[in-house]
Amino acid sequence: MRARLRTVVATALAALTVVALTACAAIPTGGGVRTGQSIKDESISGVDYRPDSPVPGADQTAILRGFVAAGTGAQDDYEIARAFLAKGFASQWDPRRSVTVLQGSGTVDRVAERELTYTLTASATVDADGEYTQAVRPTTSTLTFQFVREDGEWRIASAPDGIILTPVSFRSVFQQHALYFFDPTNTFLVPDERWFLARSSTSTRIASALLAGPSDWLRGAVVTAFPEGTQLSLNAVTIENGTAVVDLSTDALRSSNDDKQRMREQLARSLASVASVSSVSITFEGATYSASRPDGTPAKVNPDVDPRPLVDRKDQVGHATTNGKVATLGGDTSATIAALDPTSFSLSASGSVAVVGNASGVVVVRGRDATRVDATDDLVPPTIDDLGFVWVGREGDTSRVTAYGLGGDPHQVATKLPRGSLVAFQVSRDSTRALALIETADGPALYVMAIVRGDDRTPTTLGPAVRVQAASGRAVGAAWVNDSDVVSVGQTDSGTEVVRSTVGGQSTTLPEPDGSARSVTGGSGGSILLRMSDGSVLQSTGGRWDTTGVTADVLGTQR
Repeated sequence: MRARLRTVVATALAALTVVALTACAAIPTGGGVRTGQSIKDESISGVDYRPDSPVPGADQTAILRGFVAAGTGAQDDYEIARAFLAKGFASQWDPRRSVTVLQGSGTVDRVAERELTYTLTASATVDADGEYTQAVRPTTSTLTFQFVREDGEWRIASAPDGIILTPVSFRSVFQQHALYFFDPTNTFLVPDERWFLARSSTSTRIASALLAGPSDWLRGAVVTAFPEGTQLSLNAVTIENGTAVVDLSTDALRSSNDDKQRMREQLARSLASVASVSSVSITFEGATYSASRPDGTPAKVNPDVDPRPLVDRKDQVGHATTNGKVATLGGDTSATIAALDPTSFSLSASGSVAVVGNASGVVVVRGRDATRVDATDDLVPPTIDDLGFVWVGREGDTSRVTAYGLGGDPHQVATKLPRGSLVAFQVSRDSTRALALIETADGPALYVMAIVRGDDRTPTTLGPAVRVQAASGRAVGAAWVNDSDVVSVGQTDSGTEVVRSTVGGQSTTLPEPDGSARSVTGGSGGSILLRMSDGSVLQSTGGRWDTTGVTADVLGTQR
């Protein structure tokens, strides 16, 4: 899937035409008035539900259940669902306010002559902006519906906004799409996963959401090239022969040519998940001009790592090869790490800097140089970012972590994490987010947070903690798999549980590996690597665990 998206994006970037007004012609003053095209909201998912309309003579319970079932039919702005509503209320009900994904089935109870309740357990919700929240534990809620007689038939006079879907219906009528924003250095494009109806208007909804900015929890960690207030001037993205035409309002005209190129990158990447889009064209209030190609390299998306596991084995540190040997790192880095007797270590993307955790604390390694930055007890495995900081968390304190400069200067970074015992803390490969695995009284809890930095790139705080599904049992570890997925490992009485979760998406429990896992890390191509109790390293890229033939005393983390 990633390969297909990269191909589509490459095509989009190659064919993209960025357009703006010339310096002499600011806003067009001549020509006719242009009318925006109406949005055709037709299904493109291959499944077009046609729910039943109200049956004459149906009682209140049948009307309520029919209304809930009609949430699958988005045709003509949920026309069938509105048929269950009273005339004065039908236009007020907002089906796009939220989606509740059912776990099991709802129950109907009567509380008054003209009032019923619908009690349900939610496995997930999606808000009006397409942000998906998975219920870590089943959440029960009770909705109230009031009824009125119209022309001798029962109709719903009051109901909560939003629709209710079964998991099967949700997967059929909604699709996941990533909006892309830049990291503060414009080096990486960072995904912000959203869920939209699988309709022909999806491209418009993606573009509108992109212009509205990132999710609240990501704000401060990512930036956008679109000036505040920029909108779709035609209120729709049109697609002609595979080209998505995105007409922007004049708010974007004051942007530099570099920013216009970045707008292009954001739109191309974000629209790449729409099957009908192969290229993108940007206009500004309908006026066009060809902008020059960008001078710099395109931003990185989903950076990958060396396909060989990074290990410490019998005092040899480096990438394990298929012939059973270890390819050492450049310079004296391998020897320096090995001499520190590591219990964990992480290597920067450039390979020039490593951070080592051992019995004496945390050490930054650059060639022969080893600088101890923290000598306290109770530390979790350290992590390194690509902006010159080493992150250290303490098992007994989830309220803060310390970001050390490579020279050892400490910066206390406050978190919004709940209390518990910190098991793992790791920064994403694009250096914009961090995960934290906590052992709580209720079991393991996994969170993802945005990293907010100052103008000099120094971390200042961690944003709101977004909870994602974690493996059950005793928390063993957690890691970033790619730019949108995290993995957690727990040890239960029956064996090792491994859960892969998409930030802003769904979670999957992987098949149980043989043996007990001791550590986990993300591998190449979105794979997951486990180090087992016997030192063997297993790899999963899909639904099974394969033996790599590699053994390790310590499994290192690559950025």
